[in-house]
Amino acid sequence: MTGTIINRRSCLAGLSAAGLSLTAIRPAAAATSEITFDDLYASFGVLGLEFSDKVKTLTGQTVAMSGFMAPPLKAEAQFFVLTEIPMALCPFCSSDADWPDNIMVVYLRRRQTFTQPNQTIRVTGRLERGSWIDPDTGFVSQLRLREAGYETA
Repeated sequence: MTGTIINRRSCLAGLSAAGLSLTAIRPAAAATSEITFDDLYASFGVLGLEFSDKVKTLTGQTVAMSGFMAPPLKAEAQFFVLTEIPMALCPFCSSDADWPDNIMVVYLRRRQTFTQPNQTIRVTGRLERGSWIDPDTGFVSQLRLREAGYETA
């Protein structure tokens, strides 16, 4: 039985001759949806804040959001709170009832140097919703960005 050996160069030449490239067969990268603080909640109902349809739709997806970094609890923390306006104090809450409608908890995929509280940043991460208590800090959150990173805006 005789077989044809195909090396990388002949494979690429064949693809090129057919008008194809390796990039043409890669899956497209998932788009990142923009979300703002005004998009987070639909209303303040009898049971408290109610998530907006946009948040419900985007839960589990990668989103980007701009805001300000509240001062972290400690310098080596791998999470922070994104706020709508600059804050001098960290807005940590003790219960769901205390949860403000203009913050987002951000859990970083890797440690980054924190910025000044008055510096606008753009955060990208996977959106999570629903009450959750961080087992390490006891911090209660309603919305979170996981596996996140940020850059100055």
